[in-house]
Amino acid sequence: MTPAQLARTVRHAVCRAVADGALRVAVPERVQVERPRAGGSGDWATNAALTLAGPAGRAPREVAEILRSRMETRGITRVEITGPGFLNFTLTGDSGADLVRTVLAAGTRYGHGDTLTGTTATKTFAPGDGVRATIWTGAVVALLRAQGASADVRPGGEALTVVPVPPGDDVVARLGPDAARWGLLRAAAHDRPLTGQGLLVQRETNPLFLVRYAHARTRALSRAAAELGVPEGDPHGRTPETGAELLAAIGDHPAVLESAARLRAPDRLARHLELTADAVLRFQETGRPLPVGDEKPSAAHRSRVALAEAAGAVLAGGLSLLGITAPEHL
Repeated sequence: MTPAQLARTVRHAVCRAVADGALRVAVPERVQVERPRAGGSGDWATNAALTLAGPAGRAPREVAEILRSRMETRGITRVEITGPGFLNFTLTGDSGADLVRTVLAAGTRYGHGDTLTGTTATKTFAPGDGVRATIWTGAVVALLRAQGASADVRPGGEALTVVPVPPGDDVVARLGPDAARWGLLRAAAHDRPLTGQGLLVQRETNPLFLVRYAHARTRALSRAAAELGVPEGDPHGRTPETGAELLAAIGDHPAVLESAARLRAPDRLARHLELTADAVLRFQETGRPLPVGDEKPSAAHRSRVALAEAAGAVLAGGLSLLGITAPEHL
């Protein structure tokens, strides 16, 4: 079960509680699922009971119990209530391996969904908006479509307001399309865009280079695995303990895409790609994904390589939504 599927399961529990009169609240459009906080337990957690308690006029832990009793438990081993009313979920089997399989099956479309199906979003360019507004609007439309919305750009639509590029700066010609797009999308709409020459620096201190380099590293790892005879196919075995941070970043990707679409905020996706890239490089340094010395290739190596390949799919898919290329070599 992926985090997005778990969020839908929790929302369905809310729907059941409302339908049978146990809760008198408006059903939220979406439910947030995240990693457990300090003092929590399990694989994932939600604060849904805390957010519904006020409108329902009930204590948060009471609401949590109502939701727990109406949860479908397929794919869930245990549901616990912790702290003031968090619901904590332990998933069946190796949730990490299941997540990797899900990502590898979906490829670069992992995280695309139907949460905004039925939504029609029409954008427009206000006169004089310039290159940043054009690029920002295009990225927002791509994000909305990835969540099932019917979105396009035409006169009479919603104008997205961003801080423009200084007049006279042809940032695309000066930096190239990839670096320019990153600089114009990475800063929040209300912040000044990033247009400095640092976007062209080929070092990990440059976030754009970091993300594209991490993707290229995952592709190089796949090629090296094939040369060394690491088994292909399904990533058997449990995901490595050293991959917990990377798994968390991958698991959060669908929620990031959804929030970036709802809030018209591609900068959220850019920041998440940076976080994922950091986790990729740390995993490759500490996770021993490839055989070393006389070590023979094994299913454990396949599981580690598969995790890196899943991360590569997240990075490539995210960059694609921002209109930025994800190179195989860098």
